[in-house]
Amino acid sequence: MTRIVRRPGAFVCGIDAAMDVIGGKWKVLILWALNEKTCRFGELRRAVPGVTEKVLSSHLKELEDDGIVHREVYAEVPPRVEYSLTPLGLSLNAALEPLGAWGRDHIYRGAEESGADGAGAEAASEAAAEPVRG
Repeated sequence: MTRIVRRPGAFVCGIDAAMDVIGGKWKVLILWALNEKTCRFGELRRAVPGVTEKVLSSHLKELEDDGIVHREVYAEVPPRVEYSLTPLGLSLNAALEPLGAWGRDHIYRGAEESGADGAGAEAASEAAAEPVRG
C-alpha cells in the first residue's frame, strides 16, 4: 500500500516541497527512466548509469513513500518486481518538462557563447523541436 508523506508547514514554499521530493542527484533521472516504461530494478540501474544499488533502492523507497512510484511485486518464482510512475509521478514529470527544456537551452546557449560554429546553433534548434528529456 502506498503511503503518501505529507509534511504541511515544514516548507517555505511550493518549490521547497517539490525539491524535497525530487532532491538529490538520482531521483529526477529515475523519474525520467520510468517515464519511458515500467522497469525492473536491474533495468533501472542500467538506465541510470553510476547509481549504486543501495542509493537506487533508497530513492525508490522514498519515491514510493511520497506516492510518486508504484512498486508491483509478482508472486512468481523467482520473484519479479516492477516499478512504474503513479498518476502523481506522471504529473510531476509533466511539471519537470519545462525545467528540462530550460536546462537544454542553457547548455546550447553556453556552447554557442563559447565560440561554437554554426553547427551548434543548428543542433540547438533541432533539439528544441525534439520531445523534452531531462
